Amino acid sequence: MLALTELGQRLRQERESKGLSLEDLQKLTKIQKRYLLGIEEGNYEVMPGKFYVRAFIKQYCEAIGLDTDAIFEEYKSDIPSTQTEDMPQQLSRVRSRKEIPQHTKGVSKAYDYLPTVLVVAGVVVVGIIIWVIAQNIVSDKNKEQANQEAPNSEVQQSNTQEETNETTAKNDNSNSEDEQSAADKKEQEKEKAAKEKAAKEKAEKEKAEKEKKDSGKQEYKEVQKTGRSATYALSGTDAFNLEVTSTQADTWLDVKNGKGNAFFSSILKKGETKEFDLTKETEARVNIGYSPGVELKVNGKAVDLPFDSSKQVRQVVTIQYQPAEAQ
Repeated sequence: MLALTELGQRLRQERESKGLSLEDLQKLTKIQKRYLLGIEEGNYEVMPGKFYVRAFIKQYCEAIGLDTDAIFEEYKSDIPSTQTEDMPQQLSRVRSRKEIPQHTKGVSKAYDYLPTVLVVAGVVVVGIIIWVIAQNIVSDKNKEQANQEAPNSEVQQSNTQEETNETTAKNDNSNSEDEQSAADKKEQEKEKAAKEKAAKEKAEKEKAEKEKKDSGKQEYKEVQKTGRSATYALSGTDAFNLEVTSTQADTWLDVKNGKGNAFFSSILKKGETKEFDLTKETEARVNIGYSPGVELKVNGKAVDLPFDSSKQVRQVVTIQYQPAEAQ
């Protein structure tokens, strides 16, 4: 096994302090375990290239809550720099030689077909002139025939107008019925929406009153502290709702019940909030990998972290819950 570099030792210590194995980190970053081990051992030869070394180190730092820029500056002697590789010029010159003959060949073929194109264009022009003359002759004949049939046309037009009026009347009645049906349907939808809105407002009001009532009786008090862990007792309420928000940086968050069943075990992104309904649980364990900027709320009420986050970055909070009705 290779000796750890200062950077590798720092990363491994930080990873282990958050209770993460290489397998856990592989799931978080999607980077193969052998590359993560190579970073910790300073064995960059296993990487696909220098660019990937820096990219993988950056993802490693973000996953465990470290400041990437600060790490790159502090351990720049341990991290290889990248360099841009120029594209071979020979490939560009070969492509140009292939394109030039094809272009010249196309122009030559166009000149070969030019006489044929001109002959076809002339034939088309003559055909258009003949078609226009024929249309004028047909138009004159149609005008004469129309003048002779005018009386009969007026009678037919009168009959057609009567039929049109009857059809219009029927359509008006049908449209009137459709409009009435649409109006009734719209009114029903409006009444339904009003009822749903009233029901929603009532439910929200009842919920707010219940939370207000519970918050007046709710007790959240410290039971014990040791190392980086603290235990609190929650009582005087019939609800146990937990909110966790990270406001400054990404952090590892692990929330389990007293039996060890996990509700969440992953990275909580900066600005993200996770909510948990733990009313049916008697105990919840909250493991915070990077506590600066993390806010906890119990039943909508903000509660303080047990330790100063500038001194204790990782903190574990256990909340023991006893419903009010069971007291």
